[in-house]
Amino acid sequence: MLMRPRPQAREQIARAPLAAGLWTGGTGRWNRSGFALAGWLKPSLADWIFVTMLAWLFFGAAGATSLLSDGDTGWHIRTGEHILATGDFPRHDLFAFTMEGRTWFAWEWLADVIFALVHQVAGLKGVSLLGGIVIAATAAALFRYMMWLNVNILLALLGMFLACSASTLHWLSRPHMYTWGLLILTVWLLEADRREPSRRVYWLVPLAIVWTNLHGGFVALLVTLAIYAFGGTAEELWARHEAQENWSWRLPSALKRYGLLLTLCTAGTIVNPYTYELHLHIFSYLGSDFILNNVQEFQSPNFRGESMLVFEVFLVLGTLLAARMLWRKQLTSALLLLAWAHASLTSVRHMPLFMIIAVPLVTRELTVLFEEYADRGNSWLEAIREMARDYSGGSSAERGPFIISWLGISGMIAMGLILNARSGQTNWTAEFPRMQFPALACDTLGERLQGRRVLSTDQWGDYLIYRFYPSISVFIDGRSDFYDPAVRDDYVNLLGAHWGWKQVLDKYRFDSALIPVSWSLAAAMKTDRDWRLRYDDGTALFFERIP
Repeated sequence: MLMRPRPQAREQIARAPLAAGLWTGGTGRWNRSGFALAGWLKPSLADWIFVTMLAWLFFGAAGATSLLSDGDTGWHIRTGEHILATGDFPRHDLFAFTMEGRTWFAWEWLADVIFALVHQVAGLKGVSLLGGIVIAATAAALFRYMMWLNVNILLALLGMFLACSASTLHWLSRPHMYTWGLLILTVWLLEADRREPSRRVYWLVPLAIVWTNLHGGFVALLVTLAIYAFGGTAEELWARHEAQENWSWRLPSALKRYGLLLTLCTAGTIVNPYTYELHLHIFSYLGSDFILNNVQEFQSPNFRGESMLVFEVFLVLGTLLAARMLWRKQLTSALLLLAWAHASLTSVRHMPLFMIIAVPLVTRELTVLFEEYADRGNSWLEAIREMARDYSGGSSAERGPFIISWLGISGMIAMGLILNARSGQTNWTAEFPRMQFPALACDTLGERLQGRRVLSTDQWGDYLIYRFYPSISVFIDGRSDFYDPAVRDDYVNLLGAHWGWKQVLDKYRFDSALIPVSWSLAAAMKTDRDWRLRYDDGTALFFERIP
């Protein structure tokens, strides 16, 4: 039987966000200048989290290289440079000879331009640092959101670190990293509006415009708004029923408010260089059988490894909490949990979004139970509660959650200087991992790769674009949403050296191949009289066709 928390404990937690205020960091005071000088000089715990996460990313993790372990970053940079150079948004493919002249949308153009600008100023060191800053800021924002919800500070810290642990697989300098923080901001604004309606919630409309041009994850904003509109409507109708009100055709306020907001945000997503065509492309992309069956990040999670264990724990807790919320008639929060749990089970790339939704709700519920049993006189819990209050007292800075103190600014500058000073050392050299990409082969072969029809992998295609564009056109790259099914099928056949691989090579008139030593095709090409092995560094093999 589910245990109902004592009303006093529930009300204590529920009232706290009303007093705290969204933009005051828990102080209950609105400062018109945006922050108080005393708060800026005294960093909050969130500032320390930001600096600690940034340091851990480069000191304790795999270093600057780990944030560049996905080759897609390469073509994002070159796309941004193309936009800056031409002042135009591409509508035709730039990179592949197999798709020359075909319609293509740079649908994350704003993120591409940001990458290109940073790359022009600081190279890959800057791109790696940018990724680290966004990830660290997301962790700090998640913590601040939980503190705004009046979650026990110890549970908030634990939840934040567990959310980070479950998401490390996705810590890459790619456009998707912006979606995490924007989802936190979306839920925060909506929760604040549900407790105390304000015009600030309409900031979601310009946010929708920016989000749409940064990353296709803007769909998460529309889904979340739809849940708040539906859930809020159902909660209001149920409240009318319990109050035994007579049936009325009066529309629920939640439906009017969040339905209007959903309509405005949807209209805002049309404000992009490709208008409604972007939406058609994204829906086609998300429904592609090839992508769902062959692209790893779109497949269901594999519950192995430490990070997956954390995800599994929150999946179970979130499901149980959703049932508890339904019992309390808190339909909106229950639908949020269930919808994102479903999304994370169908595609592992949605797992960080589920954690962003689940961790604050789970830790808030645990705080309610924690307070209840502490009120019953449990000495251990009372001691822990007092310790948590001591640490949380004054820890929230007297400024809005989007203003970084001198500590955060100093941390970013210091990390940039360290990356520059140690650029020749292992883990500090910001480059695509040499064990994962054909960096040595490109250094050695150089001009022999340019201006030719080179067979390579999709990830190596990304790298070749970064190294040699516009002097090279690739067979395929990481834009899995773009290539014709026939090209993708031929690529899969070549990868496994399936029957007819020689005919596929002839079909595309390849004159060279730069492929991994692990490819089955590598062994087949070594024994074929039409091809000659010219280079082997233990990671990459380079073949040339014999005239």
